Amino acid sequence: MLVRFTKMHGLGNDFMVLDLVTQRLKLTPKIVKKLGDRNFGVGFDQLLIVEPPGSPDVDFRYRIYNSDGSEVENCGNGARCFAKFVRDKRLTGKDEIAVETANGRAVLKIREDRQVEVDMGAPRLDPADVPFDADAQAATYPINVDGDEYQISAVSMGNPHGVLLVDDVDTAPVETLGPKLEPHARFPQKANIGFMQVVSRDEVRLRVYERGAGETKACGTGACAAVVAGILRGVLNDRVKVTLPGGDLEIHWAGGDAPVIMTGPATTVFEGQIFL
Repeated sequence: MLVRFTKMHGLGNDFMVLDLVTQRLKLTPKIVKKLGDRNFGVGFDQLLIVEPPGSPDVDFRYRIYNSDGSEVENCGNGARCFAKFVRDKRLTGKDEIAVETANGRAVLKIREDRQVEVDMGAPRLDPADVPFDADAQAATYPINVDGDEYQISAVSMGNPHGVLLVDDVDTAPVETLGPKLEPHARFPQKANIGFMQVVSRDEVRLRVYERGAGETKACGTGACAAVVAGILRGVLNDRVKVTLPGGDLEIHWAGGDAPVIMTGPATTVFEGQIFL
């Protein structure tokens, strides 16, 4: 069967988007891996699925798969692309779109300047909720890798994140330390690992080694987790510009149980069809 798809990106974090409201397709990890292969398939960091809502208080169900075939709970850059996609495809006429994710309900808002604002919900900081192996909640935790100790923050934005402070993201050991921290025993569901350089109280630079995908050009939930970690450490204000390799996001968190608000662009690259 021929399946229509759209290729999109959020700051270089690239996605294949499938409308399974008007199309029918039974996905398996094997199919996802085939589609995600950059040499023999379409290629993407994540596959985004638009499905009919499962409850009356949302407009759509939003599902996310990594290129290795694993399904994940949340993707902030993907959420912005999801909002643009459903509007462009006239699946909705709303500027404020409620979606059901594996982590609960999320609200996506398309602004007049075409930037997309995403209510990412409140961060989860209790180690059991991340999940992270620790006896009590703290701003940072010591973690050992190959005999070296690092201070890491553990934050859930619907998916697990570990955040390290570094002096310079350009020389940070993302390619070597990221693959060792991602599957670390203290992260029982693995984790996305952020390497954050604080430029000022209102600006950071960030690189993220994503769980199941490796380093990407941008990670929306990673940007949210990094800002939360920086605020908890006392080095950031409540509204921060996050510069990733693919571009900039604005993250706002008032603290406590307040939601993290992420604002940034979403871009359509091309439309296509693939035979499955």
